[in-house]
Amino acid sequence: MTQPPHLRELTPKEVHDGLAHHSLTLVDVREAAEFAAERIHGALLYPLSTFDPATLPMDPARPVVFQCGTGKRSAMAAQRCAQAGVPISTHLAGGLAAWKHAHFPTIQIDPRTGAVVDRK
Repeated sequence: MTQPPHLRELTPKEVHDGLAHHSLTLVDVREAAEFAAERIHGALLYPLSTFDPATLPMDPARPVVFQCGTGKRSAMAAQRCAQAGVPISTHLAGGLAAWKHAHFPTIQIDPRTGAVVDRK
């Protein structure tokens, strides 16, 4: 699948700052088990396997930014939006891997205890 013609890639810092200022809506398109195991604070879950662009939140004050593990599935979500005529074409470049590499926090579940752990 090719990227949408105008895929806009945001850096982890740009997404972090947007979340901190409530100026974007982060949509994680990974699957539920991946989201449950580790996620970015404030992300909403819209798994790509059941993805419907028409159900995405559309607030002009908080545009949607897609995120996945590495950036591949988030680019696919943007492509599906383009095909459906939904004007969302922004994603977190490098996904959760880039986010973690930039040392931004995530929420994880400890597999031994099921406890929620903030990773800073």
